[in-house]
Amino acid sequence: MKVLITCGPTWVAIDSVRVLSNRSSGQLGHLMALEFHKVGAQVTLLEGPVSDAFKAKGIKVIKYQFFDELARILKAECAKKYDVIVHAAAVSDFKPAGIVQSKVRSGKRWSLHLVPTEKLIEKIKPLSPESRLVGFKLEPSLTRQNASRLTKELFSKAGCDLVVANTVQKNYQGYVLNPQGQILGQASSRKQMARLIRVTLAGTELSL
Repeated sequence: MKVLITCGPTWVAIDSVRVLSNRSSGQLGHLMALEFHKVGAQVTLLEGPVSDAFKAKGIKVIKYQFFDELARILKAECAKKYDVIVHAAAVSDFKPAGIVQSKVRSGKRWSLHLVPTEKLIEKIKPLSPESRLVGFKLEPSLTRQNASRLTKELFSKAGCDLVVANTVQKNYQGYVLNPQGQILGQASSRKQMARLIRVTLAGTELSL
């Protein structure tokens, strides 16, 4: 069983030394890598610029920092016929319309015009149609009642087999949904969620 997991933030450059990022820790991706590895899966982890880098024997780690790096590496990895692809990275939703090639001097006003980035998750199924794809939706206002509505687009546009809707607004809370919008399980910690994803996949045609 081959499993590919993406985790952590992505950077987009705004000048030659500064970046836009987010606060993703990559922790859930790390826990999922360990969860799949302990049942014998061959795991590859694509890890962004996290504060605490993942270190575990037997798990291949490929580092990236920038959005374009992740896009390139993900495209190459999708050609390797993974059984499961878990796209948990907090991918940048926006980038500057233009990048300043030098360092902008401090002490001056500076306005940025941001434009949407392409949705990397929507490129995975066309590149690896046989893979079971797990997507993630982080929503501050997530509830059990609105989870189905909030995740609907990931199923329709990205062809996900499962979607994890989660929130960290107060304490961690997450739900695993299928394409029919049914909640297959819920977790109140990242560790619980890592196990729930593996167990849910094991019940959908995979021997994990």
